[in-house]
Amino acid sequence: MSAVLAAFRDAYANALRLHLDSPTQNTLAEGYELGRRALVEGVSILDLTEHHFRLLDRAGLVDTAKGTETGTRAEAALEFLLQTLAALDVATRGFLDINRSYELQRLRTEDLEGRDAFRTALVESLQDGFFVADSRGTLTEVNSAFGAITGYGPDGAPYPLPHPWAADDGGKYPDLGTEAARFVMPVCHRDGRRLWLAVSTSSLVKPEDDERIFVGTVRDVTAEHDAQARDQAVSRLATAVAGGTSVVEVLTVGLEELRRAIGAETAVVSVWPNRQTGPELYVSGPVASTGDAEPEGSEKSAATTESEAAVSRQVLDARARALLDRARMRPGRTMFAIPEGASTSEGIVAPLGETGDAALWLRFAAPRAISSGDWALFSLLVGHLSLAVQRARNFDQARSTSLTLQRAMLGPIELPPRFSVHYEPALPPLEIGGDWYDVVPLRNGTIGLVVGDCVGRGLSAAVVMGQLRTAARALLLRGAGPAQLLGELDTVAASIPGAMCTTVCAAILDPERGLIRYSSAGHMPPVLADPGGKGRLLEGGRAVPLATFDPPQRPEATTPLAPGSTLVLFTDGLVEQRGVDINMRFDELADELSGAADDPPREVADAVLSRLRPAGGYDDDVAMVVYRQPPRPLRVDVPAEAGRLAAVRRELAAWLSAAAVPQELAADLVAAANEACSNSIEHAYLGGAPGRMVLTADCAINQVTIEVTDTGVWRPLPEDPGPRGRGIAMMRALTDELVIDNTGAGTSVRMVVTLPAVTFSAASRI
Repeated sequence: MSAVLAAFRDAYANALRLHLDSPTQNTLAEGYELGRRALVEGVSILDLTEHHFRLLDRAGLVDTAKGTETGTRAEAALEFLLQTLAALDVATRGFLDINRSYELQRLRTEDLEGRDAFRTALVESLQDGFFVADSRGTLTEVNSAFGAITGYGPDGAPYPLPHPWAADDGGKYPDLGTEAARFVMPVCHRDGRRLWLAVSTSSLVKPEDDERIFVGTVRDVTAEHDAQARDQAVSRLATAVAGGTSVVEVLTVGLEELRRAIGAETAVVSVWPNRQTGPELYVSGPVASTGDAEPEGSEKSAATTESEAAVSRQVLDARARALLDRARMRPGRTMFAIPEGASTSEGIVAPLGETGDAALWLRFAAPRAISSGDWALFSLLVGHLSLAVQRARNFDQARSTSLTLQRAMLGPIELPPRFSVHYEPALPPLEIGGDWYDVVPLRNGTIGLVVGDCVGRGLSAAVVMGQLRTAARALLLRGAGPAQLLGELDTVAASIPGAMCTTVCAAILDPERGLIRYSSAGHMPPVLADPGGKGRLLEGGRAVPLATFDPPQRPEATTPLAPGSTLVLFTDGLVEQRGVDINMRFDELADELSGAADDPPREVADAVLSRLRPAGGYDDDVAMVVYRQPPRPLRVDVPAEAGRLAAVRRELAAWLSAAAVPQELAADLVAAANEACSNSIEHAYLGGAPGRMVLTADCAINQVTIEVTDTGVWRPLPEDPGPRGRGIAMMRALTDELVIDNTGAGTSVRMVVTLPAVTFSAASRI
């Protein structure tokens, strides 16, 4: 037995004896203190209880038979024992509570460890990438799926800003805020591939430090994004080329859109119109040959038209031309990369259409790998462009055929001198309608004129018009006069469905005699304006429209044409306007012709159309013929002085304009006449008295004659004229005929030119 236990037992025995002798609260307190001492010194409860009962047995306070304490002293002894054990009981309960709390904490810790393991397993099992980011944007945790998607896995975490997968052109991250967010962003995979990720994030606040963190998932949506981008690119290309009605229009906009959609630097289409000529090139973007050297002047930023094809043909070297030539012979919708079989490509080449006469070359700014998605996009875009080009070709062919037929029906393209015509259909894009004109030179020097208007509009009226115009021209060439022509047309119109009530004005123009014979079948009367006078209506020879009645004989009228007068024949679309009295429109037309004698017929036609055009444009077909009767001969008699030359040139130019001489030819005649006048001034009266010179000009049906005369001395050209003496050569070059007569008194220089036929294209007529 240890000394500590022996000392405790002695102290307990003394304290118990004092309590039994005189029990008080103080003695009980001594027992409680002994219990605390036992707790400190490690005395067990069993040892304490056994020592207590031994002391009672010695004192005779225990019933041996029953093993219990007896008497009042025994009760006091039990009370002392319980007070001693009270301190030990409190300590025991605290210990048990601590043990219970520890067990609970241990179980809770084990549960949390299980939960962490479960969370880790759950996060790792996600097919989507998972991440946790702090408020500064640093990704503190990612799962393996995140690494599989981006190439940056859990081993490299944390990932601070800027993140290694950020795309150069991806811009800034959106502000995540405090609400759930969803967005799509581009990233760059560790291996260099460009990806698109759908990101979904939520935010929460950590309770231990009130820091806001973000958790989210990422999903690879590159395939969906590329498919949508392909659909959008195809839609943009289809929309861009939808409005093109010619190959030039389709390729001008189509190549630009194709180049932008594919990301190519240059797009070139080569078209072989036929086997005899080289290809025509259409280019979008800067052009450089595929060889080592880039040709000079190879930068072209717009689509090349046919007129530039000869220049553009020089920008490609032999290798590029060979590639395009080989590509056009491949089956449609096939393409190959340049160079074939390499890991990266400089561009692609493909046939355009299935006719073997067009090919496409797309050149990248730098070599790049072409994915399966790229090939799918290229195939769709090239297919749409091929269809658009084929559609434009079909449209071009149909339009060319249609225009050829329309122009054959419309009227002559080449007109006699001093004529101008205008035709404007009410239903574009048709170039014909129910109205027509015809100008027919006849064998006796006269000119037949016909202006007509069929009932209705559009193509059906044009069919009727074509038949009547052909019949009228045949009658004119056979020698029919205006009245006879309309009488014959009555019979023709009666046999043509839809020709009834057609209005026609027919005339025979005699420029030499200055007469016009005309007859009208219910048509608008011609307008004739004398020089310096207001236009007047020629209302003679009027009768009913074609095939309406059977008159015994159609009337005819004759009117003289004053020199320099202007004649206008037209259809009712020129003067009819809803809500406006037609007489007011006739007055406007007559007023516009008041000062027309000094203007060329084309300018007269433009002025009339501009003056009478309604605000909303003409709503009916308009056909108009303008004719200028040759003006009176010009005679200018002036002193042979250099100061008179400018005035002579002005008078001659004005007369030539009134005579409807084309502007370039008029300039040549003025220059030739000026040279003849200069020779008279400089040489005819040299060393003698001043004299005069006379310039005359006359206009026949198709000729202009200018003559310059003087009464001076003819001086032959010296053998060596030096730098001068080129006047006669110049006059001969500027005229068709030059005659110099110096046999009599003075000299006569006569210059003759033949007036060319007036050629009108469809664009100038409409």
